[in-house]
Amino acid sequence: MFAVIKTGGKQFRVAANDRITVAKIEGNPGDTVAFGSVLMLTDGEKSTIGAPFLGDITVAGEIVEQARGEKVIAFKKRRRQNSKRKRGFRAELTVVRITDILTGGKKPEMKKGEAAPVALKAGSETVKGKASAKPAKAKAEAKAEGLDASNLSLISGVGPTIEKKLRAAGITSWNDIAAWTEADIAKWDEELKLRGRATREEWVEQAKELLAGKPPRAKADQAELASGEDY
Repeated sequence: MFAVIKTGGKQFRVAANDRITVAKIEGNPGDTVAFGSVLMLTDGEKSTIGAPFLGDITVAGEIVEQARGEKVIAFKKRRRQNSKRKRGFRAELTVVRITDILTGGKKPEMKKGEAAPVALKAGSETVKGKASAKPAKAKAEAKAEGLDASNLSLISGVGPTIEKKLRAAGITSWNDIAAWTEADIAKWDEELKLRGRATREEWVEQAKELLAGKPPRAKADQAELASGEDY
């Protein structure tokens, strides 16, 4: 038995125990994930294609690891303008092991894996020897160590001109950008004439990374190029 699922804008042919690498899915290694967008199911010689027949089919998987793709270099040069720019990009990916293909409306048992030590440290505080979770709002508004959340230029793709546009529109911190929905991105893209930069440069993901305490992508890429090692 195998199925064709859709996730992250791509299609994958999967069967039990297959490993696939998909666009990033939030979670920790060991977490159960469910793919409800099933395009086709083949069981022996019988194949089922399209809705509504596939609405009661779910593909279950387990997160194996969070990874990053190979670096892609984007180089732009304007002739006779003494202008050139070189940037690196590495896609955030998730490796998933397919555990089962469930039919008949069955749903997988959603299990949670163990969070990484860094995530546990960031997500809880020790009070009198006991761990207590921080409020979600406090997490979202936390500042990366040594960095100012109002410094929009630390988001790769936000230059001085675009930063002025954002501030004029009332967008003054990483928290504002991290809270954007797809509708917000489309709105600001049209109003501020961003030409798809927010989506292409993953501003929302970058803002969330900065709030989580990760270094700015531009600085991380520069350090990686200088050292010759992958971060």
